[in-house]
Amino acid sequence: MAATDVRTPRRVMGLYDKPMWESIDAREMKLQRCTGCGTFQYPPGPGCHACLSMELEWIPVSGRATILSWVVFHRQYLPAYPAPYNSIAVRLEEGPIMISNLEGETPSGTWIGERVKLVYVTMPDGVILPRFELDR
Repeated sequence: MAATDVRTPRRVMGLYDKPMWESIDAREMKLQRCTGCGTFQYPPGPGCHACLSMELEWIPVSGRATILSWVVFHRQYLPAYPAPYNSIAVRLEEGPIMISNLEGETPSGTWIGERVKLVYVTMPDGVILPRFELDR
C-alpha cells in the first residue's frame, strides 16, 4: 500500500466542531471562549462549562502549551500511524487540555513539563492536523 493510499481517520464532527476544524484547515486554530467569564473550552459545546453562559465566541489560541502526559506506542493500530508513534496530552496556555502528537525532536527522559508549540501537519491524504513540537 502506497503512503498516499493510507487514509487519516475521519474527523469527529459533533454539533459544535465545524468552526474549530475550519480554523485548523486555515492553520489558525480557534477555540470557544466565554464572553462572560473568559474561559476557553475544548471540546466545543453549546455553553460555557465554567459559568453556564450561552455567549461564546471563537478566538485564535496562542499555540503554546505544556506536556502533561505522554506515551509511545510500539504497535500499529491504524494504517495512518505506523509504529512507533507517540501521543501527548498538553495543557494549552489558554487552559484546555488536548490530545495530539509530538513532531520532530523528542525529549530525553520524561517529557512531562516540556514546553511545546502548535504546528500544522498535512497528512499524505491532504488532511491537516494540529500537532506540537518542542518550543526551545
